[in-house]
Amino acid sequence: MNSINILFTSVGRRVELMQAYKAAADKIGAKVVIYGADISESAPALFFCDKQIIVKRISDPDYIPQLLDICKKEKIDALIPTIDTDLLLLSENKERFAAIGTKVLIGEPEKIRLCRDKRLTADYFISCGLRSPKPVDDYTKYDGGFPAFIKPKDGSSSIDAYKINNEEELRTYAQRVDDYIIQPFVEGKEFTIDAFCDLNGEPLLITPRERTAVRSGEVLKTKIFQDDVMIDECKRLLADFRPAGAVTVQLIKQNGTGHNYYIEINPRYGGGAPLSIKAGADSAELCIRMLLEEHLSYTDKAAEDGAVYSRFDQSVCVNKRNGPITIDDILKLKDHLDDVNAVVFDLDDTLYSEKDYVRSGYRAVAGYLGDESYSDKLWGYFEAGKPAIDALLDELGRQDEKSVCLEVYREHKPDIKLYPGVAEMICGFKDKGYKIGMITDGRPNGQRNKIAALGVDKLIDDIIITDELGGAQFRKPCDIAFRIMQKRLGVPYKNMVYVGDNASKDFTACKELGMKGILFANTEGLY
Repeated sequence: MNSINILFTSVGRRVELMQAYKAAADKIGAKVVIYGADISESAPALFFCDKQIIVKRISDPDYIPQLLDICKKEKIDALIPTIDTDLLLLSENKERFAAIGTKVLIGEPEKIRLCRDKRLTADYFISCGLRSPKPVDDYTKYDGGFPAFIKPKDGSSSIDAYKINNEEELRTYAQRVDDYIIQPFVEGKEFTIDAFCDLNGEPLLITPRERTAVRSGEVLKTKIFQDDVMIDECKRLLADFRPAGAVTVQLIKQNGTGHNYYIEINPRYGGGAPLSIKAGADSAELCIRMLLEEHLSYTDKAAEDGAVYSRFDQSVCVNKRNGPITIDDILKLKDHLDDVNAVVFDLDDTLYSEKDYVRSGYRAVAGYLGDESYSDKLWGYFEAGKPAIDALLDELGRQDEKSVCLEVYREHKPDIKLYPGVAEMICGFKDKGYKIGMITDGRPNGQRNKIAALGVDKLIDDIIITDELGGAQFRKPCDIAFRIMQKRLGVPYKNMVYVGDNASKDFTACKELGMKGILFANTEGLY
């Protein structure tokens, strides 16, 4: 299967969103490459992407041409914006991206324009049969009573938004806030609705949640609130708005009356959208399935009702030293261990040749099928990019034996050896007092058979097979195995190094946790 390439623009602090897409890809076994773009090399979310791209500012006339060039060169399947200032520009250029095969997950320009002007937004809600506090843009004409609310007509993140209690405050803030609107202040609880739509604007997920704690316009604590009225009202809105991808709607449920007053539409992922994903409304998974052209339909109340989530800040090292050092010979590892007290290895194609394992497995299958020459046939199919066992069994007319052949391959005792000098290198590390660990992905029995055949269980202090922790969801880039290894070895992250051969998944956790990374650029590797 070819990879699905997704580009997020202006990733900034959207770490949870990047993690959600990576987790969704692992969950469904899809090959997804996450690209992150930002103007700043120190944007934390970049370090949670498979590939990082530094781009021009949105205001730069070369911004769109640069994105088009990136999408064409990298064969980007979908472009997902994450901030308001990106939306209209990308919407207006959707067709240019479509012409090179990139789907921009955004609504039509006329809808995006009304989202950027709070006066138009209020009128739009009312036109859809929803309640919205009616705004005015001249404080001398405001007659909606107090308390009131003043904010920029095209604002976001609650910047320059104020509650005002009387005419004197109204006059004062009207002088302070540029290009403002004034609305009656609705007393009540704040809610956000996270929705996700297919490419035709049909809703796939609608998840209301209460904003129980907020900082600078972004939710800190939320509670899933599966309210039928909110869901039905949002369906009514989406039937006309018809966005592609994520959209966030904000409203206030008025005290006393219980009426819902709608105040904002953000046709993008909201900052708190990952909380709905964690609760079960997995828009990241649906987005990937949509790009795989699977048939999708609306799921009612996908998130767990009443689930409460609280967010926290976390630090990540973002200087260039946080990226892996690259070596072309595994034995050169010993030259890059300054300030290191623990060396943790990957297994496949890092300590031995995985091609040798595949050939060994094919010999075992050939032995079962009764003809040793089948081993070469299997390898030929493999090199041609075909499912080797399926192809051979089709040729032989023995497809009914597929499950047995797979079992033979997976459970065989492999004929494999460590790369020359590796055993001696590890013994040398141990003699110098280094602690040695291993974190490897794969089916437990198969990995255990490899470990036994190589004898590394006698060389390495602690071995974690990620699937043994609870399934494939714990495979790299998940950081759980790295956290467990750190506890077992008792060495601070900053004094640990992970050595692997896969640049796209082996070092994500290292970056998150502050570990060093060394990439073995194995030109003879299987992948």
